[in-house]
Amino acid sequence: MHPQKVTGSIRVIGLISGTSVDGIDAALVEVSGSDLDLKIELLAGETYPYAAELREKILAVGAGAAISMAELAEIDDAIAFAFAQAAQNIQIGHQPATLIGSHGQTVYHRPPQGGSQKLKVKSQKSNCLGYSLQLGRGAVIAHLTGITTVSNFRLADINIGGHGAPLVPRVDAFLLSDSVQGRCIQNIGGIGNVAYIPPRGGDWLSKIRGWDTGPGNSLLDLAVQHLTDGAKSYDQNGDWAASGIPCDSLVEQWLQQDYFHLPPPKSTGRELFGVAYLHQCLKDAEPYQLNPADLLATLTELTVATIAHSYQTFLPQMPQQVLLCGGGSRNLYLKQRLQLLLPSVPVLTTDEVGLDADFKEAIAFAVLAYWRQLGLSGNLPAATGAPYEVLLGEIHSEVGMI
Repeated sequence: MHPQKVTGSIRVIGLISGTSVDGIDAALVEVSGSDLDLKIELLAGETYPYAAELREKILAVGAGAAISMAELAEIDDAIAFAFAQAAQNIQIGHQPATLIGSHGQTVYHRPPQGGSQKLKVKSQKSNCLGYSLQLGRGAVIAHLTGITTVSNFRLADINIGGHGAPLVPRVDAFLLSDSVQGRCIQNIGGIGNVAYIPPRGGDWLSKIRGWDTGPGNSLLDLAVQHLTDGAKSYDQNGDWAASGIPCDSLVEQWLQQDYFHLPPPKSTGRELFGVAYLHQCLKDAEPYQLNPADLLATLTELTVATIAHSYQTFLPQMPQQVLLCGGGSRNLYLKQRLQLLLPSVPVLTTDEVGLDADFKEAIAFAVLAYWRQLGLSGNLPAATGAPYEVLLGEIHSEVGMI
């Protein structure tokens, strides 16, 4: 069967839980247009926290804990049920949605072997392909909600040699581009990723770039949990870090990590910037005898330094604006430090140009699902490293896969 073509405006739910595993971000949006005329209206946005036990299991799996297939199936089921519940809750008080785009919960991501080199599928071995696993099956969500669900967005791009990440730059291009200013859309979730959007005009679409910049909140959140014995999960507003002093020598040492010097396209995750990486950071910090605030300030400085380094090293030119989104956009100390490292570029949030910074990623997957129904490509080869554009996502109806 071919996907049903969608005309006019429809209500779509976007669902995602990022590498921070804070909970499920759900966005109910009205979508119309296609690409250059794409329009969205956010009708409702909410974050639904995971149950504590489920969150702990997800974090453990993401950190490489050994589990049985039966345990993996149970976690997959629990995530799918949680996503379906989020989809049902976000519709309360609104007209029902007719489509869901669910990113699911990433528990493992392996970039293609050989870094940014594009894969020649016919001549390379299959183990050159990347691999990415998102739990929370779309078929289950479709069955539980009775709403057609698009899921498993990364697979098609990975299968042709791409990273399957980042997937949002194409959406950013049509929602956040400007006719005059070049913009960097910087998402700061557990991992940071950037989309460079040049001014609209000419062959601007071919000049868009995107990649994962490195750690976002992942090391910060892990450090807060470590320093408080689990009593706190994050540093609200960056207040704790703001009371400390960054150790520049440590930041310079950490910036030598190979990933930061690998040219785009590139992607990463907790497999690299997770618990083991934090423990190495703590070991590196021992000679400096940093207090907790200084340690958090230094880890914050690493996040902003990797962002600034990425721009200065890999962008064709510096942007006229940086627009932050994701949980890190609410970290005022982080935002201030990034502005200091990019003194000539205003650092704002997507809120300030009309797109909710908290739910931009969820909105993006609503758009990607909408494009899938329209038969429009969703990936951006310059960002993912894929050799060409493809349709993203598997479509599940209430009665089966389309």
